[in-house]
Amino acid sequence: METAAHSTAPADTSAAHVAIEPSILYFGTPVVLLSTENENGSFNLAPMSSAWALGHVIVLGLGPGGQTAHNLRSRPDLVINLPEPAQWPAVERLAPLTGRTPIPEDKRGTYRFEPDKFAAAGLRPEPSDLVRPPRAAECPIQLEARAARVRPDASGAFLIVEAHVLKVHADPRIVVPGSQHVDPASWSPLIYNFRHYYGLGAELGRSFRSRTPRQTR
Repeated sequence: METAAHSTAPADTSAAHVAIEPSILYFGTPVVLLSTENENGSFNLAPMSSAWALGHVIVLGLGPGGQTAHNLRSRPDLVINLPEPAQWPAVERLAPLTGRTPIPEDKRGTYRFEPDKFAAAGLRPEPSDLVRPPRAAECPIQLEARAARVRPDASGAFLIVEAHVLKVHADPRIVVPGSQHVDPASWSPLIYNFRHYYGLGAELGRSFRSRTPRQTR
């Protein structure tokens, strides 16, 4: 009896696609907590999931009416804190809060004012070295940065912030010993996947551009 050969080519699924209209397009982006300075010298801490890196520039997408946007327009220092997956409850505790008073019209009825966001999240502020806003001590990666440009997006509905990273702090447990590299096998960012929280799975492969030394486990 003749046996058909097994094909390793991926199945053609083009005919199975359907057109949809999702309300948001957070298709798996990292969560960050932004700490900024308020007008009275206190500090705000806000979660967001529209952040991506270009070298040592982090591009952030913000709603224009929030306290973070208000702060960065006149006080450009900030810290971009990256929580790990187990810290998603702290992020969610911040989610319905705003540091803006009076509460912006588009947030009324859904958000409540909270002046001490660090305490509300259960996180400890830790002094930064180069900027005024503190770091979130429990976050494994903390990026001290300064907003070089704050401008409206093409639609006018959001603000685009270009933040230049000045200093990187990393938990020693996620750094390859004796190097300047974060160990991808030890670090997993908190991912916002269509308004659900996830971490990373097992490593699938390695880019040819990677300079991270292989770890023996």
